[in-house]
Amino acid sequence: MGVVLLDDPRSDFDGDARRRTGPSVSRRVRIAAGVAAVPVLLVVLQILAAHNGFQGPLESLWGDYAGTPKSVSVPWAGLALALVGLSWRRRLLTAGAAVAIDAVYALVRVLLGGPLTIGNGPVVALTGLALVAWLGWEGRDKRDALHAAALGALLILATKVGDVWLHITVMAGPNVLDRYVVLADHAFGEPSWLMGQALDALGPAVSAVLHWVYIELPVAAMVVAVWQLRRVVSTGVWPEHYLVRTFLVLGLVGPVVYVLFPVVGPMFAFAADGHGLQLGDYWPHAIPPRESVPGAMPFDNATPRNCMPSMHTAWATTVFLHSRRAPDGSPAPRWLRWGGAFWVLATLTATLGFGYHYGADLLAGAVLCLTVESALRAPGRGWDRARIGLVGAGIGLLAVLLLSYRFLAVWMSEHPFPAGAMALGLFAAYAWAFAATWFGRAAVTRPAPEPLSAR
Repeated sequence: MGVVLLDDPRSDFDGDARRRTGPSVSRRVRIAAGVAAVPVLLVVLQILAAHNGFQGPLESLWGDYAGTPKSVSVPWAGLALALVGLSWRRRLLTAGAAVAIDAVYALVRVLLGGPLTIGNGPVVALTGLALVAWLGWEGRDKRDALHAAALGALLILATKVGDVWLHITVMAGPNVLDRYVVLADHAFGEPSWLMGQALDALGPAVSAVLHWVYIELPVAAMVVAVWQLRRVVSTGVWPEHYLVRTFLVLGLVGPVVYVLFPVVGPMFAFAADGHGLQLGDYWPHAIPPRESVPGAMPFDNATPRNCMPSMHTAWATTVFLHSRRAPDGSPAPRWLRWGGAFWVLATLTATLGFGYHYGADLLAGAVLCLTVESALRAPGRGWDRARIGLVGAGIGLLAVLLLSYRFLAVWMSEHPFPAGAMALGLFAAYAWAFAATWFGRAAVTRPAPEPLSAR
């Protein structure tokens, strides 16, 4: 399924009409290898989880089928994404079946004394859809349905793998580097402290909205992805690039940095949620005293080290970028553009205001997003000089930021203005180059595909 998502399902190297032949042997091999790799990965992670005493992906998946789902929204977001590959009649039938199944599961669960929640129905319906398409459909109907079902399944499975990876960040070592990051954050004006105080002043209603936005990021991604893929059934053409591809690659690459640069965040390292291991009760009302010789600090074996980079920032920025334009380069509708802007701003506010991240984390997450997006966007363009330059510059900038946070933190705290100006200036230059390459007038775009009936 991973290859189905990452590979361009079309064949076009010279701009001519695409030949509608079956996939080449090599592509079939890659698809088969990708599909086989998914259960292998899940089994390996399940064994690791069982050996270390936490819930693994197969246990969590079993809860979606026969127990209490871990998430309410993610299964429904996965099913909604899968529906883009179906005709309207089949969409209604599949969605109706999911609602009915969910209602039955919820009723039985409550009668047995369990919690009132939902989420089983979409997973069961998605599985049934994939089986029916695989065994009973032919031609383009089958290909579109299986392609979309793979996207929906990957969205669900990615959350299972992500949960396990959070435990892996704890297993990687007992120490965290928050004492360095909080010093480096002086160069950015301690935004987490400022935003935390602002949210306290705004009251619980604003916090509730921001918390919902933060938690439901997969739903926002699903809305944008469904809009991008809404015409695949009528046109028979899948876009070269769409949001889910970037989401998946970010989820594979970003968490690796968690292990290399373990950070728990202000609300744990500098507030009462640190379970007695915090350096003091500072956040968000007082800035911690500046240290001249910082060091790694030991932390508990339960709090994930998932701050650097901020993946919520990376994913929310992806939502924003893909809400700007359609895959063919035409402007997105106003409601989607405003929605993408709201989601990224609300997510950034939440990550800082709830003490989940430092400003330094957000900057690293944004750089990671633009780097991965530069590697994936407009695959038909190939690896020209502009793409190679953007990806190389993004990797270099991310490395410079991480090394600066670790080895120049004291200098950044002592010289906040030049340090912050240099870091933000480098990011601004990189963002400008990204926008000029992919959103400027010279950016390569493709015309919207004609419906099959018009060809």
